[in-house]
Formats: sequence, C-alpha cells, structure tokens
Amino acid sequence: MRHVSIAMLFCALAALAGCHSVDKRPLVVILVPSQDNPFFKAEADAASARASELGYRVRVDTHNDDAYRQDNLVDAAIASNAAILILDNAGTDSSVSAVRRAAKAGILCFLIDREIHATGIAKAQILSDNDQGARLVAAEFARSLGGKGEYVELLGRESDTNARVRTSGFHAVLDTIHGLKLVSAQSANWSQSEAFSKTETMLQAHAQIAGIIAGNDTMALGAAAAVKSAGLTGIKITGFDGSRDAIAAIVSGAIQATSLQPASIISRLAVDEADHMRRSGTTGKPEIQVIACDLVTKDNANQYQNFAKVALGH
Repeated sequence: MRHVSIAMLFCALAALAGCHSVDKRPLVVILVPSQDNPFFKAEADAASARASELGYRVRVDTHNDDAYRQDNLVDAAIASNAAILILDNAGTDSSVSAVRRAAKAGILCFLIDREIHATGIAKAQILSDNDQGARLVAAEFARSLGGKGEYVELLGRESDTNARVRTSGFHAVLDTIHGLKLVSAQSANWSQSEAFSKTETMLQAHAQIAGIIAGNDTMALGAAAAVKSAGLTGIKITGFDGSRDAIAAIVSGAIQATSLQPASIISRLAVDEADHMRRSGTTGKPEIQVIACDLVTKDNANQYQNFAKVALGH
C-alpha cells in the first residue's frame, strides 16, 4: 500500500512539473510590415502555419516599416535564442545591420519579398519578380485603354524599393506607347484611405482621366472607391499583389487587373529551406531567388486565392 502511495505521489509530482515545463522546440521568429495589409498578413500566416507543421515554436510580430522597431524585434529574437528569422524587412539599407547582427548570433536569416543591399549575410533572399510583374500589369493596363488616353499613377511608399521597381517596370512599358499620357503621379504610401483622397484630388484636377495604375491592390481599391463616389464610369484601374479583395473587384469589374505575387508560396518556401538548412547545413539553392508574378484578369480570376494559384474546381 505504501509503495502504491509513493508511486502515486511521484506521478502527481511529475504531472505538476510537466505543467511548468519549458517548451524546448526551436523558435521561428517571423517579422513583417503591418498585418493590416492583406499581403503581409498572408506572408505571416503562411510562414507561421508551415513552421508549426514542421514542429517549431512560432512568434509573429510587425515592424510597421519602422527600422528602429525592427532593430528591437531582432534583438528580442536574439535574446530568445531563435533558430530561424523569416523577415520581410523595413528597408533595403537600414535592415542590413539588423540581419548581420542576427546572423552573427547564429540565427538562420531568410528574407522574403524585399531584398537587402548586401549578400552573404542572409541564407536566402526569396523575392517576387516585381519588375516582371509590373511590366505584365502595365501591358494589360495599356491594352484596356486601347493604347490611348490620359492616366494617373498611385505610387507606394517612397522608401520601399519595391515601389521604385514597380513604377520603373510600369514606365518601361507605358512610356513607349505614344497615345498614353501621364498627367499626375502621387504617392499614397500603400494606403487605401490615402489613395481614396489622392484619387479624388486627381479626378477633380484632370477631368479626362481614362485610367489609374496603382503600385498595389490596396491603393487600387481606394482609387476604385473614389471613382465610384464621384459617379464616374469607364475608368480603367489596375493594382499589384493579388489580394482577395482585389480579385473580387476584378470579378465585379471595379478594377481590371492585378499582378499576383505568390506571397504564400514564397513564405512557405523560406520556412522549408530554413528547416532543410538546419538539418543538412545547406539550402541547396542560391541566395537570391526570384519568383515570377502572375497576371490576374476577369478571365482567370477564379484560378487564384490567398496569393496563390489553385486547381480549377477547388
């Protein structure tokens, strides 16, 4: 009887200790810009889900494109002995020191969406081909306008390299079409509300606007709302990213096209490569990896969801 009681006591103590045991699974830290933007939320969700599937602890946070906040979050990852950092960074130049610091601490750093102006620090930089995607959607924008008319451009945040790459890609196509005339270009900082107000102003200043090309879907949706509010029809609008709301707007005819970045695929790929490197010592891939974008129009919109192509009938 005494032996039974002692055994029961040990079981109780073991159970109690288990309640307070430390989770020893390796930690994956995922840092992205604001998750209010569906693209960045899709990145975080896809990376988090894949890391959890592979048996990691996961911590997700946002730096809101603030390099100082990003520095603090990277320092917190180092202090937490993170094994892997998945980062959509807050600036190509301002992020180099943070990535270098994390790498020096032994964290495997994998960058997604935005590159840094340094190589040999991150284990991989997995990027959407923003130039290719911009040229795709610009060609569709020009086609929808019949190659003629006045248009305006909504640019992304000026500090974001992707904003500059996209506008350069747009103009590599549009500037060669003599019937098109750019009458205004303003930054709306990736914001839907700011795009709404900037579009209102441009519509008032330029009564003959035939089209609006936007650096991301959020701004395209803001522009579409402003056009609708003004009671105008026939203005062609395109975006960039491939968000669910943008695809719904394409189906409804509110916007004409977007260039879809495979955010979910890129994020899962980063986690898979990081996991492979922890197990084998290599990713088996080059550091810079560029993934093509897809043009989404009304004709193929049913083939895309959650920033990825899906099988027909699903």
